[in-house]
Amino acid sequence: RDANNNYSEVLSWNFDALFQPQQHPARDAHDTFFISDPAETTIFPEEYLERVRKIHSEGGFGSQGYGYDWKKQEASKNLLRTHTTAVSARMLYMLAQQKEFSPQKYFSIDRVFRNETLDATHLAEFHQIEGVIADKDLTLGDLIGVLYQFFQKLGIEKLRFKPAYNPYTEPSMEIFSYHEGLAKWVEIGNSGIFRPEMLLPMGLPEDVKVIAWGLSLERPTMIKYKIDNIRDLVGHKVDLNMVQRNPLCRI
Repeated sequence: RDANNNYSEVLSWNFDALFQPQQHPARDAHDTFFISDPAETTIFPEEYLERVRKIHSEGGFGSQGYGYDWKKQEASKNLLRTHTTAVSARMLYMLAQQKEFSPQKYFSIDRVFRNETLDATHLAEFHQIEGVIADKDLTLGDLIGVLYQFFQKLGIEKLRFKPAYNPYTEPSMEIFSYHEGLAKWVEIGNSGIFRPEMLLPMGLPEDVKVIAWGLSLERPTMIKYKIDNIRDLVGHKVDLNMVQRNPLCRI
C-alpha cells in the first residue's frame, strides 16, 4: 500500500510517536527546518498523545521510558519532515484502530528535508524510500532477507550491515553498498524492528512486529549509474544536456 503525506509535519508524529526523546539532537535547529507560520498544531488524537507522554515520562509495557518531563508544547511544533517514518507512524496508528489486525505492507517514495552540510553525498532536500511490513512474529532474519531481495531488484548486490542505534528501532542496522566510483562503502539506508514503546501505545497487539527500512533515492542511483557527486544528479548544477541525452532513469 502506497503511503505518502504532506511535506510539513508536526513534531509529535515526526519524533514523539517514534519514541524519540524531546532532548534528542535531531530535534535541534541545526538539523531540522522548523516552520514559523503556523508554528504549532493543535489537532491530535488526544488519548494516543497521552499514552505517548506516559511512555516517555513514566514508561510502560515493560519499559522504564526516559524519565523526563515531556512537554505537549514541544510536541506541537511544526517542521518540514525529516523522514517519511512520520508517515509510517500515522499508517501504523490507523492500522491499530482496526477492529481486527491484518498483516500489511506499506511503502512510500517522497521528499524529506534536513539541515545538512552540502557535499558530494549530502543534500538538504532529498527523496526517501521507505518500506514497512507489519505481521506477527517477524524477526531480524526476515528483515535482512527482504533487504537483500529489495536491493537486488535495484541491481545492487554488494551489501554490508552495521549495528546501529535508533530511538525507534531495536535491533537497528545501517545499510552500506560499495560505490565503484568513490572506491569505498557508502551508507545508503537504515533499518530495524520498531520498538514496543512505539507500537504498543498505538494499540497494536503485542505479538505484532514491524520491520522497516529507509534509504535515499539519490544514493543508490549514484551507485547504479556511477555518479560521484549527488549535485550532478539533483539540483541547480545538473547538466541539462546530460538529462536530454540519457534515457529515463530506471531503478
